[in-house]
Amino acid sequence: MSAPVDDLGMRARLRPGALAVADLTSDRRWTYAQFDDAVARCASALAGHGVTAGERVAALSKNCAELVMLHLACARLGAIYVPLNWRLAAEELRGLIEDAGPKLLILDETLDNAVFEGVSLETLRTEIEASAPYRGGPIDGERPSLILYTSGTSGRPKGALLSERNLAETAINFSILGAVNEDSVFLCDSPMFHVIGLVTNLRPGMMRGGSLLISDGFVPERTLARLGDPALKVTHYFGVPQMAQVLRADPAYDPKKLQGLTALFTGGAPHPAANIRAWLADGVPVVDGFGMSEAGTVFGMPLDPDIIDRHAGSVGVATPRVAARIVDAQETDVPVGTPGELLLKGDNITQGYWRREQETQDAFTEDGWFRTGDIARMNEEGFYWLVDRRKDMFISGGENVYPAELEAVVAAMAGVKEAAVVGVPDARWGEVGHLFWVAREGASIDQTAIEATFNSKLARYKIPKHYSRIDALPRNGAGKVVKMALRELARKGEL
Repeated sequence: MSAPVDDLGMRARLRPGALAVADLTSDRRWTYAQFDDAVARCASALAGHGVTAGERVAALSKNCAELVMLHLACARLGAIYVPLNWRLAAEELRGLIEDAGPKLLILDETLDNAVFEGVSLETLRTEIEASAPYRGGPIDGERPSLILYTSGTSGRPKGALLSERNLAETAINFSILGAVNEDSVFLCDSPMFHVIGLVTNLRPGMMRGGSLLISDGFVPERTLARLGDPALKVTHYFGVPQMAQVLRADPAYDPKKLQGLTALFTGGAPHPAANIRAWLADGVPVVDGFGMSEAGTVFGMPLDPDIIDRHAGSVGVATPRVAARIVDAQETDVPVGTPGELLLKGDNITQGYWRREQETQDAFTEDGWFRTGDIARMNEEGFYWLVDRRKDMFISGGENVYPAELEAVVAAMAGVKEAAVVGVPDARWGEVGHLFWVAREGASIDQTAIEATFNSKLARYKIPKHYSRIDALPRNGAGKVVKMALRELARKGEL
């Protein structure tokens, strides 16, 4: 029987000698032919542990090439890969492992929280080398091959089920938006338990025949050196806006060394227009976009700097393969320019949540549109802006208040490093805003200055009534602010 042909297998036939993957931490490199063989051997190794179609294989590890092998090998076997967030505490991980019920758990034993029974990465590497290449039937594109646990900023994480068809759509969508081709080189600092790290950094490049450079994490000075290294030829780099801000503030930042980038792609949180334009002024396109675990890549800005400048702060446009609507509370389409909940439909959308029948049902409308939970607006040209998460919006005196709008005002202030707003109960207004903010080192900014800025830019009902200066905002493993933790701080008064 011939070997199953996925994107990797196809490229192994079309460009066998081209670089597919390089693991920068261990200084290992694979051509497409070599990596196709490694994945085939990995599939055999998993089968040797009794992994069959429908079984889950979980991995708790920092970024390395074996995580890619595991995912692609699971797809060839019809199994489901489950990457785990190694930044979680052991008790949190125990809950995810119990939920996933894996047949096999792969462990990076150097991690402090790797206290579970499983197969070590070193053992897996030995087994891959010793196994014969797997030969199986065709890959079923409708079968789930990945469970991505949502970041859990508002509660217990849910496992989004993604099929090979879903993942191929993200490869296609980002390939179109990000101009991915055979010369594209992706540097992956993002954790491979996240959709950006495992899917968007991997799938588009592999579909188009580009290369993936795997890093074990984000270290600003090292990342800048790699982005500017003419030998590596990095063209595509993803990060949350906070990472972009840290890169630009690093002493090693030199925009002349970043001219080889197609763009610096950002997402996962609002990106202030002022920060985007600062990058543009340095000659580096910063391309904001929108995606999620349940849908992969949805929107992306054009690569044209003039368009980016005109629409700074927008998350861009959708490809024709993604249908989008913006609706009110009755799920009726709203007029252009009016905020409402973003609904999506397309082959990129998750099949549902693992072992969560009710939550899967709640996530879709009766006619099959996926409820993102995000508040968005669209202009006449079809560009989208993410206003806020629906759950983060609060109602003050009968008026909707979107924290992201307030946060953008504060982020533009020179002395503020980062800020977040949550709604808290109020006897008179129902809810009011509580601003948490972090000052830049050495900055002489105080609450009075922030209030004055709000008063000059916002309607009175939007202005927060409570302010807390803190050392850092709480973030999850994907870099997103955990607003539930801020609400709890506000409730307890632990400030």
